[in-house]
Amino acid sequence: MAEDIKTKIKNYQTAPFDSRFPNQNQTRNCWQNYLDFHRCEKAMTAKRGDVSVCEWYRRVYKSLCPISWVSTWDDRRAEGTFPGKI
Repeated sequence: MAEDIKTKIKNYQTAPFDSRFPNQNQTRNCWQNYLDFHRCEKAMTAKRGDVSVCEWYRRVYKSLCPISWVSTWDDRRAEGTFPGKI
């Protein structure tokens, strides 16, 4: 299972189709993958697990989200004013 995930991450090109977000507008998909990455990272760190399994979400949000959004969200998380539940 872990090798399968590592193979998918290694062969990653761009965000695959996600049936939760079937429309052309991928804003929600971007937001959700950003949250999923940070939730996964937080959970794996708390369990002292391998954080590399969260890499998939990071790659997806990096390919979908504008850099300005990500930097704004990162700043807000650092300030403690981020609106999402992580």
